[in-house]
Amino acid sequence: MIGQLAAVVVGFIALGIIGILAARLAVGRILVYGGCLVLCAMLVSGGIAALGGGGIERLILPVGIPWVGGHLRLDALSGFFLGLIGLGGGGASLFALGYGRTEQHPGRVLPFFPVFLAGMVLVVLADDAFLFLFGWELMSLSSWALVMAHQDHDPDPAGPQPGYVYLLMATFSGLTLLLAFGLLAGADGGLSFDAMRLHGAGPGIAAGAFLLALIGAGSKAGLVPLHVWLPLAHPAAPSHVSALMSGVMTKVAIYGFIRIVFDLLGPQDWWTATLVLAVGGITAVLGVLQAVLERDLKRLLAYSTVENIGIIFVGLGMALAFRLNHFPAGAALAMTAALFHALNHTLFKSLLFFGAGSVLNATGERDLETMGGLIHRMPLTAFFFLAACMAVSALPPLNGFASEWLTFQAILLRPQLPQWGVKLMFPVDGALLALAAALAAACFVRAFGTGFLGRPRSAAAAQAKEVDVWSVAAMGGFAALCLLAGIVPGAVIDGLAPVVQALVGARMPVQLADPWLTIAPIAASRSSYNGMLVFGFITLSMLVTIGVVHRLSRGVRRGPAWDCGFPQAAPDTQYSATSFQQPIRRVFGVIFAVRDTVDMPDPGDMRPATIVQRRRDPVWDPVYAPIAGLVGWTADRLNVLQFLTIRSYLGFVFAALVVLLLTLAIWP
Repeated sequence: MIGQLAAVVVGFIALGIIGILAARLAVGRILVYGGCLVLCAMLVSGGIAALGGGGIERLILPVGIPWVGGHLRLDALSGFFLGLIGLGGGGASLFALGYGRTEQHPGRVLPFFPVFLAGMVLVVLADDAFLFLFGWELMSLSSWALVMAHQDHDPDPAGPQPGYVYLLMATFSGLTLLLAFGLLAGADGGLSFDAMRLHGAGPGIAAGAFLLALIGAGSKAGLVPLHVWLPLAHPAAPSHVSALMSGVMTKVAIYGFIRIVFDLLGPQDWWTATLVLAVGGITAVLGVLQAVLERDLKRLLAYSTVENIGIIFVGLGMALAFRLNHFPAGAALAMTAALFHALNHTLFKSLLFFGAGSVLNATGERDLETMGGLIHRMPLTAFFFLAACMAVSALPPLNGFASEWLTFQAILLRPQLPQWGVKLMFPVDGALLALAAALAAACFVRAFGTGFLGRPRSAAAAQAKEVDVWSVAAMGGFAALCLLAGIVPGAVIDGLAPVVQALVGARMPVQLADPWLTIAPIAASRSSYNGMLVFGFITLSMLVTIGVVHRLSRGVRRGPAWDCGFPQAAPDTQYSATSFQQPIRRVFGVIFAVRDTVDMPDPGDMRPATIVQRRRDPVWDPVYAPIAGLVGWTADRLNVLQFLTIRSYLGFVFAALVVLLLTLAIWP
């Protein structure tokens, strides 16, 4: 099987070459995206086989470091994440078969899309530091090229900033992971993961490697305060690429963190769990707060990704804490919740970006204030987008509820933990996740309500039409998967058991043994949930309601609705995205220094006055803006070095050699 998966990587590279040669041909899009769809189906098949096989497959390739080769490994953990890559990549490829028809610069997208997938697969299969980092950089550079594909005509006024910031953060993440592997390799320099496991890093080295792994993987995943690239890069990329970056690439980063922390490092100190819990909880709340305040639909979804990454890291932090305190049942529950939510986020966030891409394709708009009434013009897109909004808001019976319910069950399962930091963070994270869940519901009620309900707020929204059959098929398939994982979560939990067993040494009880498909995290006497029963109750209630309304409507007399003082049916009389978020903005606006100013037209100008909202990023201004200023100031001062004479450069080289020789002579 691992040989076939290695061939899949080669296939993606070959499709990238085809994308270069046939970018301007209509058949090029079909060949590249159709080929990616087939290869992604092979990834899903291989991932499921790895989960069910229970063994470990290895392969050494004649590439990589000379006389060492490249080591590949397929186990349950890599199999699960290969399945995620296959699901997300296959859905994005199917969506792109239709969406790609409107691509203005196919030559900038087609060559890099399959290479992006190849890099992610290589990261997950790598069994040595060299191949891992090579795949990581291939993933980063190809995704950067995709982010830059629309920079010359993207409506984002930030210009080239998204690609520039993303490239810097991607380089930073690769550098920190390189240093982490250097610490794990030790003085012997064994770059294979097996050698790192046998090396057994000491407490100080392990702590340094843990921090570097958290920073390196966290910056790629979108942890606060390393998330600043994500709301810039995701909206700038084509929508199917945004779905791939948000739904899949962030999970590859989570895989990197899990592989290093739970596999290569072994047992950790208690403060590591506390740090992960703290960062995860803060990330969840700050991400959803910024999503609530955002008008750009794709930026809103990008900030929502930050929130969900925080939820996943809360689960990983709890798994670390439980494993440290030798509580295998709790560790298994927390790890299952984290992995389950990673799967769910891949499904519903990809679906949300597909919906946003469909709206962008039909209207040319990303601003919620210019939408409205799309449910009448794009009914299928509206229905599938609504399903994704319910899933991301953790509403039963969809999949988002099941994984977040498991996360809360792990929080409530908390035994008497001896470490004060862990003991404090469990209830704090419970409160933060409850707040994040409530704000997420408000955020997506606002997004769907202002985008799809009401009346059109622009001519583009009024003239929108439903998208192509390929895009609809991709959205429908992912909506069905969201529902299926929500009503039969026991199948997913049992499927994750081999991964959880390998990582924490325990697994949750078998869930499909219950004939009624009820899931119980520990035991049915403590707590349980039945997604199928909830789905049946909701479906029956809707059918009864429709029947009653249909029967009673025969004798109802229709009249004008109460107009609330606004008798004109104009778009200006309905709630806007800005007005909907005003109560939340007044409560939490102090975090972002929100300021509302009135933009008054000049005297004699008959245009209406408008309210302009300005807010400050609580991370960018205090952290990154000073660093950017310092880099700019230093570059200006060092700029003189490029105008020196050849004698000056030779003098610098000679001085550097002298310093190196003196250092070698003095060094003990």
